[in-house]
Amino acid sequence: MTAARAAVEILKREGVDTAFGVPGAAINPFYAALRAAGGVEHTLARHVEGASHMAEGYTRTAPGNIGVCIGTSGPAGTDMITGLYSAIGDSIPILCITGQAPVAVIEKEDFQAVDIASIAAPVTKKATTVKEAAQVPGVFQEAFHLMRSGRPGPVLIDLPIDVQMTEIEFDPDTYEPLVPHKPAASRRQAEKAMDMLAAAERPLIVAGGGIINADASELLVEFAELTGIPVVPTLMGWGAIGDDHPLHAGMVGLQTSHRYGNATFLESDFVLGIGNRWANRHTGALATYTEGRKFVHVDIEPTQIGKIFAPDYGIVSDAHAALKLFVEIARERKQGGKLKDLSKWAAGARERKGELQRRTHFDNVPLKPQRVYEEMNRAFGPETRYVSTIGLSQIAGAQFLHVYRPRHWINCGQAGPLGWTVPAALGVAKADPQASVVALSGDYDFQFMIEELAVGAQHRIPYVHVLVNNSYLGLIRQAQRNFDMDFQVNLEFENINAPELGGYGVDHVKVAEGLGCKALRVTEPDQLLPAFEEAKKIAAEYRVPVVVEAILERITNISMSGSDIASVNEFEELASEAAHAPTATVPLV
Repeated sequence: MTAARAAVEILKREGVDTAFGVPGAAINPFYAALRAAGGVEHTLARHVEGASHMAEGYTRTAPGNIGVCIGTSGPAGTDMITGLYSAIGDSIPILCITGQAPVAVIEKEDFQAVDIASIAAPVTKKATTVKEAAQVPGVFQEAFHLMRSGRPGPVLIDLPIDVQMTEIEFDPDTYEPLVPHKPAASRRQAEKAMDMLAAAERPLIVAGGGIINADASELLVEFAELTGIPVVPTLMGWGAIGDDHPLHAGMVGLQTSHRYGNATFLESDFVLGIGNRWANRHTGALATYTEGRKFVHVDIEPTQIGKIFAPDYGIVSDAHAALKLFVEIARERKQGGKLKDLSKWAAGARERKGELQRRTHFDNVPLKPQRVYEEMNRAFGPETRYVSTIGLSQIAGAQFLHVYRPRHWINCGQAGPLGWTVPAALGVAKADPQASVVALSGDYDFQFMIEELAVGAQHRIPYVHVLVNNSYLGLIRQAQRNFDMDFQVNLEFENINAPELGGYGVDHVKVAEGLGCKALRVTEPDQLLPAFEEAKKIAAEYRVPVVVEAILERITNISMSGSDIASVNEFEELASEAAHAPTATVPLV
C-alpha cells in the first residue's frame, strides 16, 4: 500500500475516527487514502488554524481522545502553529499532519514548500519531515507514543507528496500501539508527602489540569474527603471537584479567582500541588504566594519541579498514580486513627465562601456582564460543557459561572489566542454530540474566526454561543488604565446598514445568519433567561450553532490584580445580601 494509506490505517488502530482539516495539492494523496480507507470522519474547516483548534476541543472533551488536524505544509502548517502552541501550553495531545513539496525540491523554494518541522519544533513534543517512505509507519507509531507518554502534548508529521504516494510493505492487521510511559510515585515518596501534610494545621490541595488529563478527578475527591482538606482548582483543573462540593475552596489568582479562594489560600500553611504548573496568573507575586507555607509539588514532567519556585518536596508522577497512593495511605491512616481532624479549617473555608462574594444581580441597561453569567447559571445545568479562551468575558465567566464535572470547563489556558472559542466549541460538540455545549466570547474573540460558524451550519454541529458585546478590547482597555490611555482598543462604529445598533458596529446577528446559523440579540436583563432557553430549543431543532448576543455597557472593570493575590481590585459593588448573588453555590450570609 502507499505510505499515505499506511498512515491512515495506523490512525484508525490508534483510536482515531475523527479529523479536521483543509485539503491542498501537497496533501491530496493523504486525503485520497483517507477517502479510500474509510473509518475516519473528516470535518472541513474554513481556516486551517480553525482546524487545529477543533482538534484541541476534540481532545479536551474526553479521556483518550486525540484530535487530528490536516493541511499542507505552507501556509496551512504555519496557520496551525497557533493551535500547536495552545496545545503544548496546556499539555494537550493533537496530531498535525502536513503535506510537503517533493523531497528533491524541499530546499529549492518550491511553491508552498516551507521547513514546517523547524518552525513547529518549539511548540511540539516532536516535529518530523519524513523523507523515506518506509519510515512513515514508525514515525506515526512514535507520534502516538510521544503524545501519550509523560506530559501529553502535540506532534507534527510532515509528509512530502512523493513520500505519501510511494508504495511500502505494511501489515495493518499486526500493528500494535506502543505502551505509553507514565512515571509513578513510589510508596516512600507518597509516605513522605503525607508525613509533611500531617504536620500542617491549614493545608490545601491545588488541583491542576494534570488531574483531568490523567482522568483522576474521582481519586482527588476521594482523597480530599478522606483527609478533609479543602481543594483549590486551577483554571485548567476547574471541574476536577464540583463547585458545590463542601471542600471546594474556590479558585486562586490574579484574574480567574474568587475572593474566598484567595482569602483561604492566604490563611493556609501547606499546599499540595498536583498536576499544576504554578502559572503566573494563578500565583501572582511569588513572595506573597509562598510566604509562610510549605509546598509539595507532584507533576508528570521532571523539569516542572522547581521551574517556578523550589518546593519543599517534589515528586515526579502521573497524577492518577500519585493520587491512588495518597488515597491508599489516607485510608490506612484514617482506619488507624492517625489522620488529623481538619473539620474546623474546612468549615472556615466554607464560611468564607458564604461571606466573600461578588455581586451578580444588576438590573442595568445596557447590561452589566455579571448579570449575563447569573442567568447562564440558571439556564445551563451541571452537565453543560463551557468553552472559552481569553478576555474579560472569560475572566468574569471563571469568577461567576459554576462547573461541576471534569472536562466541562474547556479553556485555552496558557496561549489564550483570540478566535479559539468558535472552532474549539465545534470540536467539543463533535466529540460529544449529545452534550450541552455553551461557548463564551467577547466580541473581538468572536470576530477573529467567525467564519468557522459556517462549519457548524454545514456539518450540523449545534451548540449555543454566548456573545457578550461591549464593542471594546475590554481586557486590553482595562490594562491600559495603568498607562493612562484608551488607545486602539475601540471597536465601535456607526454601521450604515444597522443604525439600530447605536454605534456598536458589527451586526453579529446578520453575520451569523449569513453563515447559516441562528442568532438572538438581548438588550435587557429580563430577556436573558428566555433567550438562553430559546437558543437551546433552536439548536436542538435546526442542529446549527445559535448565537445569543448580549449588548453590554461599554465599560465594566472586572475584578483583578496586577501584582499579587493579596491586592485584588474590586471595581464593582460587592454582594451584601443574598439577592445580590442569587446563583452562588453557597448562599451569602
